[in-house]
Amino acid sequence: MSALTASVRERAMLAAQPLHHGTVTELVGLHLVVRGLPAAAGDLVEVVGTTGLLLAEVVALRPGAMVCLPLGGTAGVRVGDLVRHTGGPLRIRVGDALLGRVLDGLGRPMDDGATIDHLPSVDVELASPPALSRPRITQPLGLGVRALDALVPAGRGQRLGIMAGSGVGKSSLLSMIARGSDAEVTVIALVGERGREVREFIDVDLGPDGLARSVVVVATSDAPAMERLRAAFTATRIAEHFRDQGKDVVLMMDSLTRVAMAQREIGLSAGEPPATRGYPPSVFGLMPRLLERAGTSAAGSITGLYTVLVEGDDLQDPIGDTARSILDGHVVLSRELATAGHFPAIDVLESISRVTSAVTSRDQQDTAIRLRRMLAAHRSVKELVEIGAYVAGADADADAALARLPRIERFLRQRMDDLTPVDETWRRLEELVTS
Repeated sequence: MSALTASVRERAMLAAQPLHHGTVTELVGLHLVVRGLPAAAGDLVEVVGTTGLLLAEVVALRPGAMVCLPLGGTAGVRVGDLVRHTGGPLRIRVGDALLGRVLDGLGRPMDDGATIDHLPSVDVELASPPALSRPRITQPLGLGVRALDALVPAGRGQRLGIMAGSGVGKSSLLSMIARGSDAEVTVIALVGERGREVREFIDVDLGPDGLARSVVVVATSDAPAMERLRAAFTATRIAEHFRDQGKDVVLMMDSLTRVAMAQREIGLSAGEPPATRGYPPSVFGLMPRLLERAGTSAAGSITGLYTVLVEGDDLQDPIGDTARSILDGHVVLSRELATAGHFPAIDVLESISRVTSAVTSRDQQDTAIRLRRMLAAHRSVKELVEIGAYVAGADADADAALARLPRIERFLRQRMDDLTPVDETWRRLEELVTS
């Protein structure tokens, strides 16, 4: 059956379903209370008001009523407005025609490209691959960033967190990876970003070449909480479609913290009690459900890169701590390096990849460890060197680091337009530590 025939059949089946109507009985804060309409948690409903249709998602059930979170502005909604069922949960369009497109949090085009109505639709929710069906991560994935490829190497199907405070270069690092990675397809979710930065990211940071092999899903900071939350699942579902076609996909999400904040708004509005730092329990149930969907499968892989905006540069904040416990490694960006003009501001000593031994050779591991030892030794004697109290010969690793410091800095620093192939990265690292 062709995709067009399937789409026509799907619309005909929805049109043939009997209509049930409920009514809006209450609008408080972010949520609507609807009575008289049978629906399940997660289903979409339409509020038929004087200002047009408003989509809302059922998030909680009460005796004789349900709580719905709107996917748009509630201006003009009145008590007594009719509410009708859409037939099920949110569905999005998937297919190769999405490459090069910019979508909103519900999977609808935001750009001026062609319509995507002819593409097949799928539920935005999908179960994670069973644990025993996932192949082991054994293949490296070049990201084009020397500090990562050499000292925090990624594997195809790995999930990495990028941990940092605000303004230290998370989005810029993601744009480098989007243009420099070895992946066939890149799916980028910009959740809670400033509206000004979206166009800049697409036109300048990503560029035409990066966009051509990417799908960008956008829900800006002024979007409703439900749309910001759904943007994360929409991007993940699109990445799963390409993975199921046998492709190696990179899924980037900026940021996981804002997804958690959207769920916090939803949970508190639905009546959940606040728990750790005001986050309700549903936030900590959401994160593994979202993050476990990335990874390897029998067909392909999704390498997940999730930025985590830590509060006050505190890596122990609840979202950062929970993310580290689920993900397969983390990259820490340092404000001290960023203020010194060191880009990318990766603190390689605080960053770790849990698949290093599986995706690099023994020689590569030894070379990377040698550089790490020099960096650690230099950090321990840095203050002594600055005041002139360090005595040469006291620490061989520190002596080696001091002798190579300008070259180490050149290796770890990298301009956004300077994308280095993996083979060249390892060659330069070998020359650096053995010369």
